[in-house]
Amino acid sequence: MDDLHLPAGAAAGISSTGRHPMTPLDASEIRQAVAIIKADADFGEEFLFEVIELKEPPLAAMTAYTEGKAWPREARANVFLADKPGVWRLSLSLTDEVVTSKSFHPEARPMIQLEQFIQIEDIVRAHPDFIAACAKRGITDMRKVCVDPWSAGNFNVPGEEGGYLSHTFAWLRLYQDENFYAHPIEGVNAVVDIKAGKVIRVDDYGADVPVPMGEFNYEAQFRTEFRKALKPLDIIQPEGASFELNERVITWDKWRCVIGFNAREGLTLHDIAYDGRPIINRASIAEMVVPYGVPENGHFRKNVFDIGEYGLGKLTNSLTLGCDCLGHIAYLDADLNTMHGDIFHIEKAICIHEEDDGILWKHWDFRTERTEVRRGRKLVISSICTVGNYEYAFYWHFDQAGMIQFEMKATGIINTSACIPGQPGKYGVEVAPGVQGHIHQHAFCARLEMAVDGPGNSIVECNSYAEEDDAKNPYGNAFYQQDTVLKTELEACRKASPETHRYWKVINPNKFNHTGKPVGYKLMPESTLTPYFKPGSPSGIRSGFMKNHLWVTKFDAEERYPAGEYMNHSTSAGGVEDFVKQNRNLENTDLVLWHVFGLHHQVRTEDFPVQPCIKTGFKLMPTGFFDQNPGIDVAPGVNKASKLHGSGCCGG
Repeated sequence: MDDLHLPAGAAAGISSTGRHPMTPLDASEIRQAVAIIKADADFGEEFLFEVIELKEPPLAAMTAYTEGKAWPREARANVFLADKPGVWRLSLSLTDEVVTSKSFHPEARPMIQLEQFIQIEDIVRAHPDFIAACAKRGITDMRKVCVDPWSAGNFNVPGEEGGYLSHTFAWLRLYQDENFYAHPIEGVNAVVDIKAGKVIRVDDYGADVPVPMGEFNYEAQFRTEFRKALKPLDIIQPEGASFELNERVITWDKWRCVIGFNAREGLTLHDIAYDGRPIINRASIAEMVVPYGVPENGHFRKNVFDIGEYGLGKLTNSLTLGCDCLGHIAYLDADLNTMHGDIFHIEKAICIHEEDDGILWKHWDFRTERTEVRRGRKLVISSICTVGNYEYAFYWHFDQAGMIQFEMKATGIINTSACIPGQPGKYGVEVAPGVQGHIHQHAFCARLEMAVDGPGNSIVECNSYAEEDDAKNPYGNAFYQQDTVLKTELEACRKASPETHRYWKVINPNKFNHTGKPVGYKLMPESTLTPYFKPGSPSGIRSGFMKNHLWVTKFDAEERYPAGEYMNHSTSAGGVEDFVKQNRNLENTDLVLWHVFGLHHQVRTEDFPVQPCIKTGFKLMPTGFFDQNPGIDVAPGVNKASKLHGSGCCGG
């Protein structure tokens, strides 16, 4: 396995020309942004940095970009004070070294920062009320207590008004490296005012449920036996990979795109095109929320927005060659800012590799006994994030027939609580004696700025129906597809319908294929969710984007996140529900698709002590975009390394 390791902003193999305008900020630019902000008269050394990221150029301006052209560099930044409310939102010109715009949002709270995680744990473990609650449960060594800092949401609890809070859950670690999620400390939750640096309340719901003490470890160091290892399965590419990188621009087969990254969304993709024809201007997973279905004790507050309240960028793993990715690998590093304006560097944050994708197409003519078969390959761009107990692995796949697939793999450790052994609650499943996992969901929202064969797109809903007219359906077998143009934003608030095999396609009404139909790409909703919260409930209000599986808006560069710009303690304002109230025209314009998908997770005993990957995602498939199968020109070939079991190569 070969490892091509590229620091953020570094060129890869090809000549290093001017950076693409969508290239994320590198370390020097982040330092420059910090210096510009600190030099501004309104800001100084006391200000902290939530996020510093590229301010992406407007779509209209990008039409004038040519490769290698110098481009003005701009940045966005959110800054805040440690002991005062509000967030300042800034735009900066790195080219002119000046703050170009600033606005203050007094009700906004910054995301909970990675640097604050351990601070919150230390604050809780030192509080006398929390110590007393642990003592009631037989815990006296506070060094063994692990405290996870969950976002507090917005539940209108008296005493929490206007706070910047974390609502915590606790577990017991018996010894170093042991799996503490096997020992939940049930019924005690400390609420921390992060700005004040203090516990404002310890909720103790009673010590009736003992801390389960059974050990359920997953690290290799704790296992004495392993199953017999399988023989090596190596991915060998003796001539290297088929993709090329120039800075963050990747080309592979007929695909081309720009790989971005930021502190909130993590991995982003830009300027996605096939054979020189644009398809998507920008693609990302813009929000995710994990609603738990538990009303008991402090668990009702488990409705965390992992992207909007924490930011996945800083939680991105540094990947390991031969484990996280196989084959001839290229890695890209990421540079982000710390809370104090220093550089937070993630080595090998993004993995790029190729995979065999099975048969691309095949046909055997039984009359001539001639066979034509082509094997396909796909390009995979991925990253993996750890949010507390859970891992989320993001995979963007590009195949040789023009399909884009997004796959999310969820693994890690289920969030655990304690129960009386043999008596799990109504809302949980006992996964080990005295340890239960609660029913929950993982809802994701993809944000897709469409550009199918260029500007000027429309959205069409496609449903299949049985023919109801008996005169047209004398044998009762007829069914057909009906296409409906969705003309406005409110009209395009849609749910999936398995009964009608509903999908949506984005067409370009200005471009036509050889049958005279508009070219298009269809969105296949494969993993949709039914939300169970009451619409007017605290969690329901903030998770309003889950109401539909598809939202479509007219492009606006400032409409970035489906649940709102400032999610921590949010009220739901400023999200996609508000965007569509403008009811803008969606015909022959720049469109943004917001697709909601995810996992409905009733836990299993098999999910503990560490969860096998479970998958969700969606597909974007060409629908009339090409005049014929775009993989028809893939050259025939036989893999010379394939062997018969116990014999020679290729049946020899």
